[in-house]
Amino acid sequence: MRVLFLTHRLPYAPNRGDRIRSFHMLQALQKYAKVTVASLVHDDEEASQVGRLASLATEVITARVPRRANLLRGSLKLLTTRRPLTLELLHAPALRSLVERSIASAMPDVVIAYCSSMARFAMEPPLNRTPFVLDMVDVDSAKWSALSQHAKWPKRAIYSREAVCLAEFERQAIRTAAMTLVVNEREAEVVRGLVPGAAVKVIQNGIDLDPFKPPSEPAGGAEVVFCGVLDYEPNEAAALRLARNIWPRVRRQRPDATLLLLGSRPTPAIRALPALDSSIRVTGAVPDVKPFLWQSAVAAVPLVTARGVQNKVLEALAAGLPVVISPIVAAGLPEAALPGCIVAEQDEAFASSIVQLLDAGPAARREWAAQASLDRVTWSRQLEPLHDVLLRAGQSGPPSLPRPTPRRPTESPTPSSESPTQFIQGRPAADLVRR
Repeated sequence: MRVLFLTHRLPYAPNRGDRIRSFHMLQALQKYAKVTVASLVHDDEEASQVGRLASLATEVITARVPRRANLLRGSLKLLTTRRPLTLELLHAPALRSLVERSIASAMPDVVIAYCSSMARFAMEPPLNRTPFVLDMVDVDSAKWSALSQHAKWPKRAIYSREAVCLAEFERQAIRTAAMTLVVNEREAEVVRGLVPGAAVKVIQNGIDLDPFKPPSEPAGGAEVVFCGVLDYEPNEAAALRLARNIWPRVRRQRPDATLLLLGSRPTPAIRALPALDSSIRVTGAVPDVKPFLWQSAVAAVPLVTARGVQNKVLEALAAGLPVVISPIVAAGLPEAALPGCIVAEQDEAFASSIVQLLDAGPAARREWAAQASLDRVTWSRQLEPLHDVLLRAGQSGPPSLPRPTPRRPTESPTPSSESPTQFIQGRPAADLVRR
């Protein structure tokens, strides 16, 4: 089976939610398919990781996203079109020509469009007669709708517009796809709300247990950890809520407690927190989160806006930490993970739950986390249905519905100043220039 895997972000390193799922999907696919990865890349660091996928894909194609040009394009079209801003910000016209060259000798049997933003490539030539599977992961239009409820003007207006415009595009993509995948039943219901009767299947996220297994006895200190990409708006809001609203309540009862905000790209507001409270530490990017989890006592995930499955919860549980979570986080988790968590909504209840776990002691905390039955949600188990999904999609033939073009006829791609790159088995193609 030949599979073309379209993704908006390179599936390496698996250090953030969207990369974790796509990386493990590639690991599953390489057991039974010849895979070509066609990925957007956003910076030099991401582009430097392409060779790490050599063992998981026959070919890796990348096209650089011209960020500044896309911001200008998006700003100009924000008030004049109904094209989703997401598609403008991920505009990379070089990718289509590279895909055409790749499939010239052999068409894929099936295309996987990872996240709705990549469905446009599957819905346009040269791929529009090849069956495709859309992995929405979670429904992005619903995320923008949720974010708009907590945002201030002008973000509220921009997010509300994006929710409406992206939902229109998602309806086209769902109707055209042979199958739409999501990470939990909550997201499946959103898909059915967009397209009643949609062919949708839940394939949940999992956890790779062995790497996270604690190498020693539980930590005896009182460190609380929050982990995430810290310039992602829901994560930033959660980290600031934890530090400003919840943490002072914890410290009144546990003056010895420390707070670790662990993750890449902390915003200025987050970087300023240690100067205001010496019990708070901000790491920035780290090569590996596991040692930091092992040295902590409790994980806290007080997200107010959340879609899909929060991998940070599964990773903390696998590392032996009980987790205090908000109700919206709990609603997206596999049921098997919930016994290792405490669900708390208001700031006072969240702080009390953290203190309860800190007071319980190291052994009791480890036992609490162990109540989560994570052996039921390993990646290998969760992704077992993917093979059958792809086989059925490949046998379905060309889609019967016409594939609408998400770009309006009057719009034409703006040439990118960035040069594309193509890698074959992890090596640069000799006939392409890299700048």
